[in-house]
Amino acid sequence: MQWFCDSITDRLNVTNKLADYWQGVRGSKSKCINYFEKYLLSTISSPVVLGLDEVDQVFQHPEVAADFFGLLRVWHEMSKNEEIWKKLRLVIVHSKEVYIPLNINQSPFNVGLPIELPELNDTQVQDLVQRHKLDWSQSEVTQLMAMVGGHPYLVRRSLYEIARKRMSLSQLLQTSPTESGIFSDHLRRHRVNLQDDAKLEAALKQVVVSPVPIRIETGLAFKLRSMGLVKFQGNDVMPLCDLYRIYFGNRQGVS
Repeated sequence: MQWFCDSITDRLNVTNKLADYWQGVRGSKSKCINYFEKYLLSTISSPVVLGLDEVDQVFQHPEVAADFFGLLRVWHEMSKNEEIWKKLRLVIVHSKEVYIPLNINQSPFNVGLPIELPELNDTQVQDLVQRHKLDWSQSEVTQLMAMVGGHPYLVRRSLYEIARKRMSLSQLLQTSPTESGIFSDHLRRHRVNLQDDAKLEAALKQVVVSPVPIRIETGLAFKLRSMGLVKFQGNDVMPLCDLYRIYFGNRQGVS
């Protein structure tokens, strides 16, 4: 927490006074709140936006995750009622690869204005194809979207690799759902996250082996959706794309 406060102090270009405020028996969260309220926010004359990117990485450290995200939630709540905290606005960015297992009343992810990067549609993918200077037919666009859906990262990475002539579309379609494909790290991260939750892993197995959308427990469906692995069709779910269907199907012993 001291490092966090020191980093923000440096970015605001004000004098570091942590030694003055990090005194007494109160915990780190209380000291951090006090440092912001009594010093940083009182010192600056204009409102400030604090952007936190890739915050899902904090979940790799469960001993600090709950307290840290609880702190961000407290800041959000204080900004509703206390004038000085209205000078601070938070932008919190996280990957969908990790389901965020926080108490709903302590989470900063279910308050404020949520902005989700949606799937790209057919027209947007065609536009990206042209921007990558690829002379593709509609059939080729359809093949790519069948494999990776409209997932922005998967589409962009695919087109980048093909445009750089590192592989052809047919090679990408053949290797993508394998450990030798360009998405191997992305897929393994999902797999590791699923292995931490047996019920979630079992639910995804049901989805990928089914030839049609199926209904699973609502809580599990929304967890898988929050990770970007499935999409809803009515109240039923299906794999977001063939990449996930094939990869996780093979990992479950399904061809």
